[in-house]
Amino acid sequence: MREISIKEIGPVRIGQVESREAATGCTVILCGEDMKNGMKAGLDVRGGGPASRDSQILNPLMSAETIHAVVLGGGSAFGLGAANGVMKYLEEHDIGFDVGVTKVPLVVQSDIFDLTVGDVYTRPDGDMGYAAAKTAMEAPNYRDGNFGAGCGATVGKICGMDHCMKTGIGSYAVEVGELRIGAIVVLNALGDVYNPETGKQIAGLLTEDKKHLRSTTQYMTECRELSGNKFLEDPSAKDGVSGGDGGFVGNTTLAAVITNADFAKPQLCKIAGMAHDGFARAIRPVHTSADGDSIYALSVGTVKADMDLVGILAADVVSQAILRAVDNAEGAYGYPARRDLE
Repeated sequence: MREISIKEIGPVRIGQVESREAATGCTVILCGEDMKNGMKAGLDVRGGGPASRDSQILNPLMSAETIHAVVLGGGSAFGLGAANGVMKYLEEHDIGFDVGVTKVPLVVQSDIFDLTVGDVYTRPDGDMGYAAAKTAMEAPNYRDGNFGAGCGATVGKICGMDHCMKTGIGSYAVEVGELRIGAIVVLNALGDVYNPETGKQIAGLLTEDKKHLRSTTQYMTECRELSGNKFLEDPSAKDGVSGGDGGFVGNTTLAAVITNADFAKPQLCKIAGMAHDGFARAIRPVHTSADGDSIYALSVGTVKADMDLVGILAADVVSQAILRAVDNAEGAYGYPARRDLE
């Protein structure tokens, strides 16, 4: 097994557009060379607060066998309009499900909550989605870090935005014989990030002086009472407890697992579910009611492979992509990145 670039997996094209001023953006994944036939996809949602569009078409009981694009975006539910621009671009290029009078592109989207980072009133929209789709098709520009949907991503928000850290988007991919599999992760978790191999915390909730890390889980267990979406002050807790500015509700980590193995929608939904193990290995806590954690699994090739093996590898590449999202992030908008603490 050797590491490869996410761009080497197969016929996929990835375009990213962001507004640095507003701290938001989107990442569009198109189905490569055979655009008109689309790509097979599955989805597994574990967080309690997802912001998504047309996700139900990935239910194995639904008729659609393929989709034409996946959009990962910022802006929470406000940003779901970015898919309109992606659809417009694809329709102009005769890509989509043929309904006789036109082609209807099948575009799914999931968003993170980044409204508290930059300009709350600037979100990904149709124009940004169109630009990202155009970039993906004509000049793919995927990069790890503060780009695309990762532009406004942060972690460690149990105390609000005053004690969180900057993260971003990250990727990791491997090759095993003919099989290739990789993941793109937009890391925007309520919880902390740990290296699965060492168990060391590498990002998350900052101490009061903002120079070191502390455990979100430990902090939560020190709380005496939970009321609604905010923790109330507990005089017995070492640092006190505060709901801050409401950052507790503004989270969600997204991932797209991409493989050149040939699977149908039900199998891809299972692989997406197994890939969530990668979230659990690297993020604590994870899958809370305040997160919208969602993983897409995309099949873009014809290689024959065992579903369970691909699911196992999916969890591995997801956890490694999370680490890359931490390591490649740059401090911004007043929030330090890992590199700023070392």
